[in-house]
Amino acid sequence: MIGDKDLGFETRAVWAGEDRVSAGEATQVPVVHSVAFAYDDLDEWLEVSLGNRPGHFYTRNTNPTVAVFEEKARVLEGGEAAVSAASGMGIISGALFALLASGDRVVSVKDTYGGTNRLFTEFLPRQGVGVTLCETTDFAAIEAEVAKGCQVLYLETPTNPTIKILDLERLARAGREAGAVVMVDNTFATPVNQNPLALGADLALHSATKFLGGHADALGGVAVGSRDLIRKIYAYREIAGGALHPMSAYLLLRGMKTLHLRIERQNANALAIARFLESHPGVERVFYPGLESHPGHDIARRQMRGFGGILSFVTKGGTLEDAGRVLSRLRLARRAANLGSVETIAGIPATTSHVECTAEERRAMGIPESLIRYSVGIENVEDLKADLDQALAGC
Repeated sequence: MIGDKDLGFETRAVWAGEDRVSAGEATQVPVVHSVAFAYDDLDEWLEVSLGNRPGHFYTRNTNPTVAVFEEKARVLEGGEAAVSAASGMGIISGALFALLASGDRVVSVKDTYGGTNRLFTEFLPRQGVGVTLCETTDFAAIEAEVAKGCQVLYLETPTNPTIKILDLERLARAGREAGAVVMVDNTFATPVNQNPLALGADLALHSATKFLGGHADALGGVAVGSRDLIRKIYAYREIAGGALHPMSAYLLLRGMKTLHLRIERQNANALAIARFLESHPGVERVFYPGLESHPGHDIARRQMRGFGGILSFVTKGGTLEDAGRVLSRLRLARRAANLGSVETIAGIPATTSHVECTAEERRAMGIPESLIRYSVGIENVEDLKADLDQALAGC
């Protein structure tokens, strides 16, 4: 099999999990739609169903197409094992519910994705799990809360949608010292730009729907980490039933082959657009870690290889109506609740990342209602600048 470090990232993105093809077999990973897999020999069937030997017996448990997707994700994040789910929230919620029990405690930050935040403020407390949400960039406060004792330290960097940066090495160290499982949502950064496991985290989580797939046509989520942790998350996912569909796994695999090329372009486009917007008279503030003015710039330079394809900004005036006018004028952007695709996508938190939250809750998280999240695609960057310029006219 293709190893974790013996080849470049670009090569691993293409070949990982797909290098064993026998004569006469398909060169592309087949989509195996079968729900069940037959065995004539009862002993073999039993050994496979118990996980004592390789094989598949029921697609809710494992599937050949899905297994290749998991292996590719494992290699790109540099973990021991990986497990997938039907969506990004499926893997995030599955990991939390698999590893937490009544009486346990989670420490996290206020600036997590809206669905994750709802788990912390509503669903986990219902199960008797304590949750403490700290100011996102107050690392000392996070360390102090972790030191009081917790079972999970949950981090997200860059954050969605205000693009804040957390110091993963520092916080992961605090988590390890407290005996906590350190989980990192790495969706925005992608394995191209950042590897949480190499920075001390225990689990790297992805909404594969976003950059990993890159074409807005398949839902999926994946967690990468140690065999022991992944085994626990798999056991929960198997019973909860949120399995990744084989067709989605195939589409995500196809997208991951061009991951490095897409992210390389999106990194460059986003940095150029962030600099353009920072000097634009119609823009009040730009959030992007590649800008020297960003408070987390130095940390991002240290722990990331690129600054990502997502930025956000607030127009002059800063009202929701202003944001609506700019969005309506954009010609080269989908107005949709998604990100990480080859085409540019734009929206406001109330209809995208934090649609689950009230305006008051978003305000408490420090998210301006007028903030525009701009997921940069692979288009010609000068075309994107011109489009933003005309959309911002009059702001």
